[in-house]
Amino acid sequence: MPEVTRERTVRAARDEVWRVVSDPYALARWWPSVVRVEDVDEGGGAWTKVMRTPRGRNVRADYTRVAQQPPRRIEWRMELEESPFERIFSSAVTAIELSPADDGGTRVVIGVDERLRGIRNRLGGVWVRRAARRRLDEALDGLERAVGRA
Repeated sequence: MPEVTRERTVRAARDEVWRVVSDPYALARWWPSVVRVEDVDEGGGAWTKVMRTPRGRNVRADYTRVAQQPPRRIEWRMELEESPFERIFSSAVTAIELSPADDGGTRVVIGVDERLRGIRNRLGGVWVRRAARRRLDEALDGLERAVGRA
């Protein structure tokens, strides 16, 4: 399944946007469905997102930062082993790239590469991509709000 990307220019300096996207604790302010972030290791290289499902249940997911080039790029991976998502995905990676925009704002590109496991890969790809596009649009909306009060 190909990577899904969304992009937007936000009205904030790149350093301000970087402070938000590189801080795991800030995810609760802008990433969709995140209620809180826990267990952030020293240096912010690993953390747990607690997310609320549409039915109101909390689900935990562990993440590890796999790349970082301040203030331009950050990438993290969902740790799937022994998680509720292990049966669904074979891999799930999110990347964010920031670059200066002509108007003084910041061009933000968020991409996800979510690989489905087994037969789901052939049957569910369209729905997963659609959900990813919606989630990334919501993340960009949240990021705009978060840097507006950063």
